[in-house]
Amino acid sequence: MDLLNALVAILNYVVIPATAYGAQLALGALGVTLIYGILRFSNFAHGDTMAFGTAVTIIVTWGLQAAGVSLGPLPTALLALPFGIAITAALMLATDRVIYRYYRKVHAAPVILVMVSVGVMFLMNGITRLLIGVDEIRFDDGARFLITAREWRDWTGLAEPLTLRSTQAITVVVAAAVVWALFWFLAKTRTGKSMRAFSDNEDLALLSGINPNRVVAVTWIIAAALATTAGVLYGLDKSFKAFNYFQLLLPVFAAAIVGGLGNPLGAIAGGFIIAFSEVGVTYAWKKVAGYLGYNADGLLQLLSTEYKFAVSFVILIIVLLFKPTGLFRGKSF
Repeated sequence: MDLLNALVAILNYVVIPATAYGAQLALGALGVTLIYGILRFSNFAHGDTMAFGTAVTIIVTWGLQAAGVSLGPLPTALLALPFGIAITAALMLATDRVIYRYYRKVHAAPVILVMVSVGVMFLMNGITRLLIGVDEIRFDDGARFLITAREWRDWTGLAEPLTLRSTQAITVVVAAAVVWALFWFLAKTRTGKSMRAFSDNEDLALLSGINPNRVVAVTWIIAAALATTAGVLYGLDKSFKAFNYFQLLLPVFAAAIVGGLGNPLGAIAGGFIIAFSEVGVTYAWKKVAGYLGYNADGLLQLLSTEYKFAVSFVILIIVLLFKPTGLFRGKSF
């Protein structure tokens, strides 16, 4: 019985939250690796793109709620998400036309584009804060739990409770659907194949008649969709605060680089590697150890939760030192 309680504790405090967090990081890392694989630069504004898309979605959610529109047990934000994606995609296309297109025309070095994206990052951060403020916002209406601690105890008779929040389940389901749709689009549609060809060999793709402006536009639209979806799922699961998405940029980039920049499968794997590492290292294992017969004096916590982002930084450094191409060898789409 104690072994079962230990397994439930691990499931409740490590596996479930890390799986939801990993799905969010995977979507964010997919956007980063998509831009890197096709547009050839690391977009440091991606975290604030997530914040902007989430802010727009929250504002539309408030409007829907004021009009009496809801999805019942599901968060109203899911209904507002397409509007957030559309507005974010429009902003990305406008940013590309006004800023990035010039640097592509003059064939600027990738490091120049990276520095430009840093400037765009600060601009978008300011726009987001002006749009929705700096306070913490919770917008996860609908049913809160699929499984409550009391229901779990009644069903199983175990002392250790288990809860499953609806936002965690929604995160995994939505992320799986988005990943499937992205891979289907890249593999089966003419536009997706054009993007992959452009990523593999830009010059040959141009000689084949592929429209580079169309490829660039579709890339920004997909990246905006991935960023907004990841940001909304993260906000639903935790809460929204503009500065948190700036901090989230490190684990998102770490996930993309650990998996291999430019490799979409690697981005997904990297997201879960970073998530499980952060949650596992910052979890206090004293309760689990107690169930297994070891009574510890301390919390058996390697790092405080305030330092969870340091975990992704350490993993990033280790991977760059010993396998710079990433665990799955970065490559084009």
